[in-house]
Amino acid sequence: MREEEKKPTSTIRRILKQRWALSAIYIASAAIILAAAFLLQNSFDDSAKDGKEESAETGKNYGEPSVEVNSNLETIKMPVADADKSVIKKQFYDVNADEKAQEEALVFYNNRYEQNKGIDIAMEDGKSFDVKASLSGNVTKVQDDALLGNLVEVEHEDGVVTRYQSVKDIKVAVGDKVKQGQAIATAGKSQINEEAGVHVHFEIRKDNIALNPLDFVDKQASAIQSATDAEADKEETPAVEGSEADKETPAVEGSEADKETPAVEGSKADKEETPAVDETDESTDLESGTDEEGSVPGEDTTEESDSLKDSLNQSN
Repeated sequence: MREEEKKPTSTIRRILKQRWALSAIYIASAAIILAAAFLLQNSFDDSAKDGKEESAETGKNYGEPSVEVNSNLETIKMPVADADKSVIKKQFYDVNADEKAQEEALVFYNNRYEQNKGIDIAMEDGKSFDVKASLSGNVTKVQDDALLGNLVEVEHEDGVVTRYQSVKDIKVAVGDKVKQGQAIATAGKSQINEEAGVHVHFEIRKDNIALNPLDFVDKQASAIQSATDAEADKEETPAVEGSEADKETPAVEGSEADKETPAVEGSKADKEETPAVDETDESTDLESGTDEEGSVPGEDTTEESDSLKDSLNQSN
């Protein structure tokens, strides 16, 4: 029985004594570790893919706000589908233009002239057309107005607003989010500019100040902010000139005038006056107890008192 019990242990010992035994054990252990690492790596990759898919699905729900954030990167377009077939019936009134251009940009209505705050766009064939959103944004105003031909306003970033007048069949409402190129209305007519026929009056405003749309068409919306900043810098130039005027010579002359001789002459005149000397003489006379004639007032009073005493004694 003892010999049978010793056979298994002796067999293991014989195997371990072989040269290849330890190497085989190391290789098997390494294979097991690599297999476990591979399985863990695959599980991490699967979880990462699931996370990306979830974030992508979540991002789809916020597609419209992302358009608003990047609206400054959009290129401003004309509010028509085919700009090549459009014509401008009335230009923007530019204060820096010549007299002829300014006259052509005036709108005559009810016996008075009005400056055109935008551009009036029509088609060459005079037919109606879809009015497109020039930039992505939020609709903030929809108004029925026979004089202006109805009105739609779309607000963008940095105080920029695009305005579409003389339209009909309005397809949007206040609070709607529109994308660039989306049809928002159809071109119509207005009483204030009947000569233009079927058209759309298009304006771009920055902080409620009308700008010439043709200056920004095919440019990024951020160009509007840059242009207004440049205008603000030009308007600040007079303040610089005023600061230079403060440094002019009159201030220096005024300081020199404070140092003129009249003050010195006045001091000399004060010293040359005689009343001060007379006062000192009078004060010395009073201290010595004599008047101007040199008499002593105290002696006269004593002599008068003695004469009174003598007369009283005699009467007694």
